[in-house]
Amino acid sequence: MKVGIMSDTHDNLPAIRLAVDFFNKEKVDLVIHAGDYVAPFVARELSKLNAPLRGVFGNNDGEREGLKEKLGIKDEILTLNLDDLKVIVLHGTDERIVEALAKSQLYDIVIRGHTHRHRIQEVGRTIVVNPGEVCGYLTGVKSVAILNTKEREVRIINLETEEILGIMSL
Repeated sequence: MKVGIMSDTHDNLPAIRLAVDFFNKEKVDLVIHAGDYVAPFVARELSKLNAPLRGVFGNNDGEREGLKEKLGIKDEILTLNLDDLKVIVLHGTDERIVEALAKSQLYDIVIRGHTHRHRIQEVGRTIVVNPGEVCGYLTGVKSVAILNTKEREVRIINLETEEILGIMSL
């Protein structure tokens, strides 16, 4: 299974379009959003995904009822089983919670956002994935991640250049 991972889109419609086009070109089976969509009008661009979208709220998602209605987002934490990989998704506003989830070793993968900085980190047998920011507002880099559950690999990609920014085997 190929899973697209994104976070921190912050209403940047051209950047969301880039991410959607990239995920569609990569033929992902699922897209996970780790929060901070911001407003429900982003649903128009996200609806162009050829794969289902699952996600969580972030700290800047003020219009939660609209996001719930348009995108089906309803939680701050989401757990998934992806080809026998236990995955937890959260925005990651509180670093202590992210750290506790990683150290608990209950999950194979912890997907988080919030910092706007892309990173893949190994904590024991758990991999913490932050795809960075789609919006590009803080770092200047618009990035996403691809998790390939069959190949047991995660890659972080710069959306504008399609350069691989980070890679790790699970």
